[in-house]
Amino acid sequence: MWSLIPQSIHNVDYMPVTKDSGGAQSVDRALALLVLVGQGAGAPVPIVALTEATGLSRPTVRRLMLALMRSGMIEQDADTRAYFLGAEAYLLGLMAARRVDLLGAATDSLLRLAAESEDNAYLSLRRGSYGICVHREEGTYPIRSQALRTGDRHPLGVGAGGMAILAALPDGERSEVLNRIMPELAEGYPGYTPEVVSGAVARAQERGWALNPGLYLPNSWAIGMAVHGPAGEVLGALSIAAIDTRMQPERQEKLAALLRREVAQVEHALCKGIQPGRSPGL
Repeated sequence: MWSLIPQSIHNVDYMPVTKDSGGAQSVDRALALLVLVGQGAGAPVPIVALTEATGLSRPTVRRLMLALMRSGMIEQDADTRAYFLGAEAYLLGLMAARRVDLLGAATDSLLRLAAESEDNAYLSLRRGSYGICVHREEGTYPIRSQALRTGDRHPLGVGAGGMAILAALPDGERSEVLNRIMPELAEGYPGYTPEVVSGAVARAQERGWALNPGLYLPNSWAIGMAVHGPAGEVLGALSIAAIDTRMQPERQEKLAALLRREVAQVEHALCKGIQPGRSPGL
């Protein structure tokens, strides 16, 4: 059973448990558990995974999961006793998608970016302190960057899309994110020192787009631009990646212009509630 759980559940950036007593703490903990079950990507999540990921006791997790089950947000497998998302969570997801369907709104833009640049185009979504690649549209240039794959998850700041998202956050929120991810960057992403990250954020804010000059993989460069939702919230980013020889400064500006055009199209679609009928396969 444990092998069915995605590795990301062990370090998911779930909602922090507050120190407040009473109802607020219970709500925070229940929502954290709901997010963790969602990270199971459809696979039933055993209670041991939830206790290890949150540090909560087994009785506490069980009590909160019973409350979520009563609301219909969580269901339990009758044989294994593992948990998965319930029908109410599905309905909420449908309603949220009607408001912000970023993948649907970005479909045509990803196709245009890949066709016009001949390089790979990506859509990344923000999830807490992380960016998740939800789609990669392949370009036609014979040599393409393969550093980012659909489903890859990195701390914000890593890669052009993640850096664009980080730079677009309000100052206070960005500081909170950096405080959470800096230990992980220091351990797993040696190129992303505090000085490098702060400099990249400043340059991205000045230009309106972020550059990854091979910090994750030396020969893989990319530029990215944040996408905002109807209320101004940072939802994710569009990015284009190419081998280093195709990322000279002059071409960076041309690719940034393509991104600027397509980000405007996506944001317009989101504001108008446009949901194109065809979505790229994941």
